[in-house]
Amino acid sequence: MLRRVGWVVAFSSALASVGLAQTTGTPIFLAPYRPFQRIEFGGSISDPGPGVAVEGFYRFAGKQYDVGFRAGLQDARGSDTHFLAGVDFRTRIVDHTMDFPLDGAFTAGLGASFGGGVTQAYIPVGVSLGRRVALEDSNAEFVPYIHPVLVPTFGDGDSDLRFALGVGVDIAFNRRFELRISGALGDIEGVGVSLAITR
Repeated sequence: MLRRVGWVVAFSSALASVGLAQTTGTPIFLAPYRPFQRIEFGGSISDPGPGVAVEGFYRFAGKQYDVGFRAGLQDARGSDTHFLAGVDFRTRIVDHTMDFPLDGAFTAGLGASFGGGVTQAYIPVGVSLGRRVALEDSNAEFVPYIHPVLVPTFGDGDSDLRFALGVGVDIAFNRRFELRISGALGDIEGVGVSLAITR
């Protein structure tokens, strides 16, 4: 287990070289936990720069994993509106121990941005690391996490291999609603807020 944890940490550190965001090119990231039993759905608003992106999402649970779909629009200031679409996958790979205090999940996805005669595709692969914190005498829970993502990017223009370091916190008020705040650090910065309804 320690060898696997060491590999995850080394892999995450090695990623920190360039910058981009998640599946659809927006700064929306994933915590290492699946917070729902069957499905979740909701919406996100973010500032991936330039402009503002609004997206809806839907996720469903498998036995050891979950899969999500995203779609939305980005209003790039001074340019055409871009259509965003993507799908991603998450599965737990690390459970916290006395020696390593974080839980971890492997994530992968495929997404694209279309607009203004330009199409860009993204294939993000990463590791999300964090830990659930429960408040005493309350139903509220917090999950602070980091989510480094390596993103091969291709399409119109130059193909590239980019990176985003996602930093976020998921706040569960109860078993039905979550507020999620995330941001991207690196060459491209941005922030995003999501509201999820879980079932």
